[in-house]
Parts: sequence; C-alpha cells; structure tokens
Amino acid sequence: MRFLVWLVLTLALLCAAGAGVLVFMLNMELVPIDLYHRFDDVKAGLVLDDQDQVVFRFELDRRTYTPIDDIPDVLVKAFVAAEDHNFFTHMGLSLRGIIRSSAVNLYHRRVVQGASTITQQVARLLFLTHERTWWRKLQEVLLALQLERIYTKHQILELYLNNMYFGRGIYGVEAACKRFWEKSVGKVSIDEAAMLAAVAKSAKFYSPLNAPIGAKKRRNIVLASMHGLGFINDDVFKAEKAKPLQIVGARQGNPLRFYVQEWVRAWAENRWGKDAVYTKGLVIKTTLNQLAQRAAEEAFVSVIRPLRHKLGPSLNGGLVTMDTSSGAIKAFIGGLDFYQSQFNRAFQAYRQIGSSFKPILYSLALTTGYDMDDIFYDEPVTFVMPNGSSWTPRNWNNKFEGPMTLARALTYSNNMISIKLLLKLGAMRVADQARTFGFTQAIEAYPSLALGTAEATVAENAAAFNVFANHGKYVQPFFVDWVKDSQGKKIWQHESKQKQLVDQITCSKMVRTLQLRMELAKNQSKDGWFATESIGKTGSTNGAATTWFVGSTPDFTTAVYVGRDDNKPMGTQVFASKTAYPIWLALHRELIYRKKSFYLDSRLENVMINWLTGELAQPNKAGEYDALAVSLLKERNAN
Repeated sequence: MRFLVWLVLTLALLCAAGAGVLVFMLNMELVPIDLYHRFDDVKAGLVLDDQDQVVFRFELDRRTYTPIDDIPDVLVKAFVAAEDHNFFTHMGLSLRGIIRSSAVNLYHRRVVQGASTITQQVARLLFLTHERTWWRKLQEVLLALQLERIYTKHQILELYLNNMYFGRGIYGVEAACKRFWEKSVGKVSIDEAAMLAAVAKSAKFYSPLNAPIGAKKRRNIVLASMHGLGFINDDVFKAEKAKPLQIVGARQGNPLRFYVQEWVRAWAENRWGKDAVYTKGLVIKTTLNQLAQRAAEEAFVSVIRPLRHKLGPSLNGGLVTMDTSSGAIKAFIGGLDFYQSQFNRAFQAYRQIGSSFKPILYSLALTTGYDMDDIFYDEPVTFVMPNGSSWTPRNWNNKFEGPMTLARALTYSNNMISIKLLLKLGAMRVADQARTFGFTQAIEAYPSLALGTAEATVAENAAAFNVFANHGKYVQPFFVDWVKDSQGKKIWQHESKQKQLVDQITCSKMVRTLQLRMELAKNQSKDGWFATESIGKTGSTNGAATTWFVGSTPDFTTAVYVGRDDNKPMGTQVFASKTAYPIWLALHRELIYRKKSFYLDSRLENVMINWLTGELAQPNKAGEYDALAVSLLKERNAN
C-alpha cells in the first residue's frame, strides 16, 4: 500500500513537472510578433560558380503579400480540403493524425510520417527546416500552439497562403497566380484554386511548372475532396475535373540547368531553411564551371535527343564531371528535361554499373600478385548456383578466344576471364574491396559481381573510377565549396574526405592498361581528339538496360549513363560505344586541360609484350612492332 501511494505521488509530480515545462515553453517567445513585416528588408541568396561569377539568385521578387480579405473564399476552401479539413475547429494540432503518425514512426523507430495541420505547416515554413527528427517535430508542435494563441485562424491562413512555396522561387498565392495564369489571385477559378492547393503537398512533384501530369492528378484529388466536404456540387465537380491544365509560364529557362539550381536550393534549404536561402543574403560558392556545364549540356542533348527517336521517349541519363584531385564537381546533368521530370539522375538514380566495375576487380588482382601479362583462358563455364539453378555467362560478342593476357581481357571487357579472376580472389574479398570505393548500396558477393551487378549513382561511379586518375586515392565528390552570410562570415566550409585505396605501382599499371582502349578509340576517331592522355571503361547491363562510360584525363573524370527511366532493356544491339561514350567524348573535346600526362611510378618501366601470349614482343628490322604488341608497365629489372 505504501509503495502504491509512493508511485501515485511520483507520477503526479512528474505530470506536474511536465505540465509546468509545457506551460513555460508555451509562454516563451518562440514566435515573433512582427511576422507580417519580416520580409520588408530581404536579401537575395547568391550562387557563385568556381570563378566567383553569379550563376543563380534565390530571391523573392515574385512575392506579393496579399491580405486574407483579398483572397477568395474558394481558394481558402481548396486549401482546407487539400490539407486540413478541421482547420477552423482544432487548436492547431490533429490528435487523430498525431496518434496515427506516432504509431507509424514508432514502428519504423524514426520520423517517417507527419501529421501536420495548416498551423503546423506555417510553423515549419517560417521557422524550421524539413529535417525528420523527433526534436524538430516537437518544436513544430510548440510553435503551432503558440501561433494559435497569438493569431486568429484567418491570420494564420494569411501567413500560410503568402508563404507557400510553388517552385522556381515563387512564394505566395498571388505570385503563383501571376506566374501560372498572368492574373491576380482575386480572379482565380475553382480548378485553379484546386491546382494551387495541390502544390501544397510538394512543389517538386505537383507544381505545374515542374510536373504537369502529376499536378493535374493531384488537382483532381483536391477537387474530389472539395466535393466530399460539400464545397462544390456534383455538376461543378465534374465540369472542373474535366478542364485541361493550362499554364502560361510553364517553360521558362534552361530545362537542363534547372537540375543544378534545384540541387543547390534543396541542399541549402535543408540546412538553413527557405527563409535564410531567399531572404538572408546567403552567398553559396559552388564548384560549377560554366564552360564545362555548357559543354556537358550540349553534348548530352546532341546524343540523347536522336536516341530518343530510335529508343523511345523514356530514354534519359545522367552525367557528372569532377576534378580528379579535389573531387570538385565541375558539371552535372540530372536529365534531359527538368519540366518533364525532376528526378536527378546524377545523384538519385541507382543503376547497375556493368563492366565499369572491372577496374576495381583487376586492381585488387594486381595487389595480390597477379600482373597484366598473366595468361587466363577465355572459355565457356557453367556455374551451379546455391538454389540449384545453373548460370552460363557469355561474352558480349558471344565468342570465346582462348588464352589472353589480363591486359587484353580488361581492354576488351572479357566477361569469362573477369569471373575466373573474381573466383580466384574470392567473391567476398572483391565485395569488401568494392565497398571501400564509396558505393552506398549493398554489394552482394556473387560470381556475377565481376560483371558489375553492383548499383551506384553517376556521382559514385565517377568517384570510384577517379581513384585510378588520382594516384590511387579516393576523394569524395562535392558541389558546394563554402557558404557565407550577408556579413561575409563563412558559416559552412566543405571538408575534403580522402583515403588511399590503391598503391602507386598498382595504380600506374591500371592507368597504363586503361589507356590501351582509349588509344584505339583515338586512332579510330574521325572528329578529332584532345591534347591530353586519357583512360576509360565502358559498361553495360543485361539487354543494355543501362550503358555507361567512365573516363578520365589527368584533370577531370566524367561518368555518363544512358538508359530508360523504367530500367527496361534498350536492346541487344545497343552499346555504350554509341550511347554514353559519344557524350563523354564530345564534352571532353571542349574542356581546358592543365596537365597532359598521368603520373606513373618511377619504379616501373614500359615493356612491349604480346597481349595474347604475354611474351616479350620483338620488333622487326625497322624497329616496328606488330598489332598484337602493347606497352605495359613492369617493375624495373623484373624477369
């Protein structure tokens, strides 16, 4: 009995203390009283390139603050129907939504789902970031309760509708109406009101400027909600739902460059919030080189558009060009048309990398005692898998050539020898080595790993291959160098992440071998080359669902992939040499190079060998070698 009394008293004290803390926090001035005037003195955010030239401005010149009395009732009803049915009756929170989302979040042991009312969204829009944490959610709840205590419902709505983001730097319903339809918000129609409310869920996926198909579907969902709440009758619902999506300003600006702008905006807003990015005068120094970016865009468009006519409209791709020594990204392509799809294929698309994985495999072989003049046999092999099924891999040309050196096998991307090499090294060992190259997806230790079943983004594949151009050192790619506030104080600085993965001798041997294919390509090129050495590797997956080219000069490494967005095969007669490689070549013809040659370890010397037999090649009387002779690097005085 005494224990029970003690327990009750303890719980009562804890509840009282918690209530006291809550009352204290609710009475703290978390919400500034002058919210309506906080944008009177705004400073645009500036984005600089690597030459300190302004590339973009994040500014609110399209914002027009509109009092709630000038906003039509149909627009208010549309937003209530879309976002918060009980807005006018709750105290700022939806208890039912909180219980539902809490259960989901507890199940996942992290914040994956929200339960935001319009008031909570105002708190997030004006004061918080989109970080998904329990602490941020608690802040949102406390701010929402204070907003409800300080402001009326109509004042909260006024803040909400004037701060809603509609994409492309457009904030507020008045600015959105001017941009979408060249009209004032006071003249908005029912379907247009539903369209504006549809964007509240996500400007990225439902702004008519970015995603017209998704925007129309979401608009019709809002119309259905308005109908369900009795805001519009059956006839109006049917008529408005049937209307086409008509946007005046949907196509303005570079459809490729918007991927760059959106990446910077999302990166900065995630750290400092929309308010800071658009109104506090942040200066964001990127690593973008405008010459390289323009060259990348022109090269990408020149290849992808004709390919779309042959292979279908879903064909797309991504590209990343990085500085070999620092990892600074000089150019990237997120896709062909930002208006059609905002999915950034440079950083978000995970695709199997095919034979562009093989340099990692061969470099591991060199560190364990193999050399590029070692002989392996190219022959058919059938493997029995753990589930009892059989796997009979093939070469890309369905031919088997018998004995050849590892140098030739890598140059011509021989599958059979790569699989044999992986089995000799051990699949688990190869997988462990591959994980050190910066790949973030799981890498399975199967024989097929030798053929590039690992998945990576374009940026990850570029960084992995860049190891060989950067003296065996991995450097993490980055796109923002530093950020300063309006007073010129540096508030963020990139910190380089580097690690030595491959020793200098192994790296030099890999560079020399990876040059062989590029020398053949250079000799076959009809449109000219560029005045520097290069290394490169193609890659392709089953049925050419994805084709890759990853290549480096001493200054730059570029990875390119081409493939359908639905990941369906492009066909057995589609090769990287006709898809990804031409983009890489067209880009690199336009770049400016400081260095002409790769570093090669002085402990090595060039040796001419027959790349079928591995034997020393003998010149004829004129001092010339036959077509089977190639130059490889060997340790000096090696037998």
